[in-house]
Amino acid sequence: MTFIGIDGVVHHVVVDGSGPPCVLSPGLGMCWFDWDPVVPLLAADRTVVRFDRPGLGLSGHTRRWPTLGGEARRIAAVLDALRLDGPVTLVGHSLAGFHAEAFARLFPGRAAGLVLVDSSVEEDPRPRRGRAVRDTATRAYATLVSAAGLPRVAGPPLRRAAVRAGRVGGQDPAPYDAVRRAYSTGRWLHAALAENATYTDQAVALAALRRRRPLPPGLPVTVLAADDPRRPAHRRARWLARQRALATHLNGTLRVSSPSGHLLMLDHPQDVAEAVLHAQARPPLAEEERARLWPGVSGGGRS
Repeated sequence: MTFIGIDGVVHHVVVDGSGPPCVLSPGLGMCWFDWDPVVPLLAADRTVVRFDRPGLGLSGHTRRWPTLGGEARRIAAVLDALRLDGPVTLVGHSLAGFHAEAFARLFPGRAAGLVLVDSSVEEDPRPRRGRAVRDTATRAYATLVSAAGLPRVAGPPLRRAAVRAGRVGGQDPAPYDAVRRAYSTGRWLHAALAENATYTDQAVALAALRRRRPLPPGLPVTVLAADDPRRPAHRRARWLARQRALATHLNGTLRVSSPSGHLLMLDHPQDVAEAVLHAQARPPLAEEERARLWPGVSGGGRS
């Protein structure tokens, strides 16, 4: 466990194991310990990097609005601070699937593989109006609720309830003390609400990025989808069809974990670990190839 400063914000970072690096990035409002069941399955063969986005887990608060490009650059900045130049396997769960894919497109020379764990999918996202109004309203609501002390009282129980709902027949395995430290604060509420408010903005940004920047040639991509038997049959089939379409669009492979809830890393950590270990590291692209595919982008997309 360590703390590093990025753009004036203290980030909580945890590194385990040794070998080729991989980054585990959790979904909306989640934090480092949500990957705890996966880490022991990887640490013997991979350098496993986990970090908390601003306001989440043990990271410091920021007033900056989350953006897709900002989150991709945050991953790069964490790796830079750890002196891990790559190539790295990116693992993104839910909303962080957007961030992982954006990193691979913006920093092609640093991406070794992409594993999307029950990733968010938006086939045709449309821009939303009134971003400034949404920003102000979200911050005002979070400030009001935090001042009333509700995160301290309701944060940990809500976390526990959300995990139970996101799993198939399982409880929250995280230690209570860790949950209390991460979910009893106003900074967590601000961060979670900000990520929720900018979800569509990030989906729109990813759709635009896909048109401008291809994935690196030969990049191994695995879409790991949760097959939740608690869903109505039509919704279950529809979700798997959307995940299959995502895999096809990224020229990747679909793998299904069943039975599993959305928190697939808790229900089937071995499936996540297997997908990471089978993502074959590829050598960095030659400078000529990078220049051909991404004109004007130097250093494999580091800038």
